[in-house]
Amino acid sequence: MPTIDHVLEQNYRNAKDVYARFGVDTDEVLTKLSTIAISLHCWQGDDVSGFEGSGDLTGGIQVTGSYPGRARNPQELRQDIEQALSLIPGKLRLNLHALYAETEGERVERNQLQPKHFENWVQWAKTHKLGLDFNPSFFSHPLSNDGFTLSHPDPAIRSFWIEHGQACRRIGGYFGKELGVPCVTNIWIPDGYKDIPIDRVAPRQRLLEALDTILAEPISKAHNLDAVESKLFGIGSESYVVGSHEFYLGYATRNNTLLCLDSGHFHPTEVISNKISAALLFLDQILLHVSRPVRWDSDHVVVFDDELQAIMEEIVRGDFLERTHLGLDFFDASINRIAAWVIGTRNAQKALLKALLEPTSMLRELELAGDLTARLALSEELKAYPWSAVWDYYCATQNVPIREAWLQEVRNYEQRELSNR
Repeated sequence: MPTIDHVLEQNYRNAKDVYARFGVDTDEVLTKLSTIAISLHCWQGDDVSGFEGSGDLTGGIQVTGSYPGRARNPQELRQDIEQALSLIPGKLRLNLHALYAETEGERVERNQLQPKHFENWVQWAKTHKLGLDFNPSFFSHPLSNDGFTLSHPDPAIRSFWIEHGQACRRIGGYFGKELGVPCVTNIWIPDGYKDIPIDRVAPRQRLLEALDTILAEPISKAHNLDAVESKLFGIGSESYVVGSHEFYLGYATRNNTLLCLDSGHFHPTEVISNKISAALLFLDQILLHVSRPVRWDSDHVVVFDDELQAIMEEIVRGDFLERTHLGLDFFDASINRIAAWVIGTRNAQKALLKALLEPTSMLRELELAGDLTARLALSEELKAYPWSAVWDYYCATQNVPIREAWLQEVRNYEQRELSNR
């Protein structure tokens, strides 16, 4: 692991002096950064397969690629996550799906899942000092094959999925109670029509009633926080999605749940960075699923692009850090899966660091004074400021590899572990 040598130290001191001219204390920024948790998504490690043996992915979810070494069981998945954690600085959480229950070979239907089926995950999280987040799995199941779950016209099928949602909230509450930090339990469903429907309102009415039933059981917010997630369209629901952004924005506002904004779930010309401040005028908290859409909700590995930076800047500039839960959501089987975790998470942290280093108060004062020339000039110049020296120093102090040195660690692990699967 890295040591803080003279060059690294001097580069940081120089950067510290540069930012200090604008009143930014880099030591304070790094302390702040180390407290901001990002929730890794377990499904990057096994291509959203889970441990049910449920077969092909359905619900508009696709994972492309066949890179060797996919995790085949809980032990391999946790081992791979541990390898990723060793290469990522800062505070982290883990996001689980209901598919990842451990039932010891027994067939347990999703509406019968219990906290005991996730005890191994909780004990593992305690060992690694991680919080856990959770998601019901409304896909890849015989009762979701026609494209409907919580809005299904068949009361029996709808009841099954309502019971699944209720079970998952109890599991989320168990996570939060055991680990001492709230679990964010996020509800996303694939429901919708491939072609233009005649009746748009009835499925939404059924969804509304189903959600109300799921959320009726009181669970302490000290243990579980409920979130709802929208989508514009998906494979098999190109023309109509029941759980649209407008539906869930209204639902979250009325019921005081979190609203999940997924960066891949909107029109290609829409960005979630422009929605954050509007949503938080009406909601207490939000959940972000940071991904990278290319042509649709393709969930590419997060890169250090303009939208990622804009998301982090909006959170910092609006003083929304305490009200925003940050999670990642991508899955790429065309590259080393552990490398995907490391690339995406470190990029999210870099963008967050860069936003924290911005002299926001000064730029805001220029804007209010009408000096838009200075606002633009300084905003552009700051892009070339030595934030990367601060990042390198942060990685060293967090005892993780600096710059691309982590890649060799992944290659060694691939040769040692993944090549034998």
